[in-house]
Amino acid sequence: MEQMVAAHRTLPFQTMVRVRNLTNDKTVDVRIIDRGPFVAGRIIDLSHAAARAIDLIGPGFANVELTVLSSPAGVAPAQFGVQVGAFRDHGNADRMQQRMTAEYGSAKEVLRQGDPPLWRVLAGREGSPEAAEALAQRVRREQNVPEAFVVRLDP
Repeated sequence: MEQMVAAHRTLPFQTMVRVRNLTNDKTVDVRIIDRGPFVAGRIIDLSHAAARAIDLIGPGFANVELTVLSSPAGVAPAQFGVQVGAFRDHGNADRMQQRMTAEYGSAKEVLRQGDPPLWRVLAGREGSPEAAEALAQRVRREQNVPEAFVVRLDP
């Protein structure tokens, strides 16, 4: 919470990113260490310390600009999937994972530690964000899952 870190849906872990608050032009450099945000329309979740550095503690969100400063060496080619849900009940996650595997060929569950812990269900395995977005559109349309969105699949 008090480190200069952030969560991003698709950037590789350990990527260094400069975040500029477009409201006040303040910047902060953060390292991507987690997946998120899991709220529609948001592109990055900053730690408390990073948010404080660019005056986001009061408003909680703002329009920002991201600049990738560096990427980790030796990163495997990216694979992308679609998050179709997050469940407190593991049984519900299992059922969704089985349904997505049957419909789209592959799906997996990822435990997100926290209070409460959540089981995220990720469908598909695509080689580009564009292909994953096409899958996300299919899932939203065919499965009536309006909150489905693209994420990077981590090893």
